[in-house]
Amino acid sequence: MKIVTVERPKPTILIVEDEEGPRNALKIILRPFFELAITSSRHEALQALMAQPIDLVTLDLKLPDGYGLDLFHAIKRARRGVEIVIVTGYGTLKSSQEAVRYGAAGYLLKPFNVTELIALINRTLEKKHRLDDIRSFLRSAPNLWADERSAAAAWMQLRDRFPVPSSTHPVPPFPGLRNAGDAPLIADLLEASDHLLLSHANRVRNYAALLAAPLNLSSDDQHALALGAFLHDVGYVALNRWDAGTQETDGGSDRADDLHSMLGVRMTAPLGIPEPASHIIAHHHERYDGTGHPNGLAGNQIPLLARIVGVAQTFDHLTAQTGQAAMPFAEACEHLGNQAGTALDPDLVELFLERAGESPSAHSAPTRA
Repeated sequence: MKIVTVERPKPTILIVEDEEGPRNALKIILRPFFELAITSSRHEALQALMAQPIDLVTLDLKLPDGYGLDLFHAIKRARRGVEIVIVTGYGTLKSSQEAVRYGAAGYLLKPFNVTELIALINRTLEKKHRLDDIRSFLRSAPNLWADERSAAAAWMQLRDRFPVPSSTHPVPPFPGLRNAGDAPLIADLLEASDHLLLSHANRVRNYAALLAAPLNLSSDDQHALALGAFLHDVGYVALNRWDAGTQETDGGSDRADDLHSMLGVRMTAPLGIPEPASHIIAHHHERYDGTGHPNGLAGNQIPLLARIVGVAQTFDHLTAQTGQAAMPFAEACEHLGNQAGTALDPDLVELFLERAGESPSAHSAPTRA
């Protein structure tokens, strides 16, 4: 049988650079390998993004009409599949951490090394092709998660079609997963659905871990907490409607809270995750006062690990850049405290605020609006 190889079109890179020297250097370096669109401002970049398909953006942080990380977030909201590499002479440790935290593929300081730049772009485009293929597969198979039997078959298809790349994948192992290779595959599913899902999952896992030691959780419960926090929103992968170019979900509504929790439990059942991790997925939208979803559990009826993730995800929603202004650390702590005893377990809120005050990662959570 003859194997037909389908060649991909030459990728298009959008250069966003306000200085003529670096802009011309990037043009000379990249033009032999890629189609280029070249802009010098936020306004021009957004126009170019709307006018043609873009695969990757090289983005300077200092622009004449705005802050580069603001444009970063605007691009990510407008075009789900576009990858971004920061190339700047005005970087700081905080800006580099924030960029990677919210989905930047890489961060290079000027003057950049040409070999390093090309290698980073090629790795990023290889990853983008994998995510695009996963999106295409999910779009073509809308009933993957119809029931547990379908979900089990879906995981078999995903493992077969998208084996984990041999290169190092930046996802830690989870002892609660039956198949160690499922962790990077799940990360790719989250990112293919919405880059915000993956970054949110990782941050919530880190915030939840702040409470593991002071609560003297067993090693099994710590593993279940890390896994459940990472997977808590995986059900949104099944809710994705895959409209052309952008993502639309029913996120934010009570119905979405019910659906994505239920779908998440169904999706992960074939993975053999521990029961406490499954309880996190099912109950992280319950409220301490009993008015939450999906079962209206109250107080200690809500599993402890789910209550922990409830606090962690609330803090992340307050401090993360997800289309609205993020709260500064002090203001987010005040808002979190105001939800103690109503939405959230008051003892866990008090403990989290104490631990977050000592944690550099929690203090770096706010981002520029």
